[in-house]
Amino acid sequence: MSKKFKALSIAGSDTSGSAGMEADLKTFEEMGVYGMVALTVIVAQNPANWAHDIFPIDLHTIERQIATVGSGIGTDAMKTGMLGSAALVEMVAASIQKYHLKNIIIDPVMVCKGIDTIMVPEAAAAIKTKLVKYADVITPNTLEAAYLADMDKVETVDDIKEACQRIHKLGAKNIVIKSGSRFTGGNMVDVLFDGTAFTIEEKTKLDNVYNSGAGCSFSAAITACLAKGLDIHTAFKTTQKFMQKAVENSFKLNKYTGSLCHWASRQQ
Repeated sequence: MSKKFKALSIAGSDTSGSAGMEADLKTFEEMGVYGMVALTVIVAQNPANWAHDIFPIDLHTIERQIATVGSGIGTDAMKTGMLGSAALVEMVAASIQKYHLKNIIIDPVMVCKGIDTIMVPEAAAAIKTKLVKYADVITPNTLEAAYLADMDKVETVDDIKEACQRIHKLGAKNIVIKSGSRFTGGNMVDVLFDGTAFTIEEKTKLDNVYNSGAGCSFSAAITACLAKGLDIHTAFKTTQKFMQKAVENSFKLNKYTGSLCHWASRQQ
């Protein structure tokens, strides 16, 4: 019998199903990895205007969830998502040490889709000082990268390269910065820095698509690849292919939002 690979997501729940742990579990499943979750927060959307209401889970409950996997099951890789307080960030960092977790992917969720300000400054500061150093891979968008790298802005490929090098000095082994739709012009760029060399993936922006949960799904795909023993360069390329199909086939949920099609890779 072939080995069954397992991955843990320490993340929030997006009730709409497009982002957070819902996106993580869908991605794990599509990539042949068994997914587990330690839920940090529940996000519900107001049907009247799609405003996000956030309901945090208490720290003791989160700690018990992590113990279930860390002590009771084990995992081949793990990723973080929404961590809403400095205390939670510190507890996750302590859990990484306590349970000797490996293949650590940090998705430093500091901003929400469509918002260009840091949501919880004290949590962001804790991620920078307490968690980045454990990252085998960290996957910030350009706003998060600018914060981590102490840069005013990250708006060009040269900016991304500079940010990668600065974040590497914080302790992260591999840095993947995603430009997404925030880059002006017709192209978008993802950059991998392995501490020595850069790998740049540039592609044309897609029109009439939905990208809610794209960052979550991207980091979850890399997590799944590392859980299966792939090296970071193969994981980066595999994730690019998975995401391209998922975004190309995204679909509308309502007048406010839509979702990636996580199963697009297995459609003929």
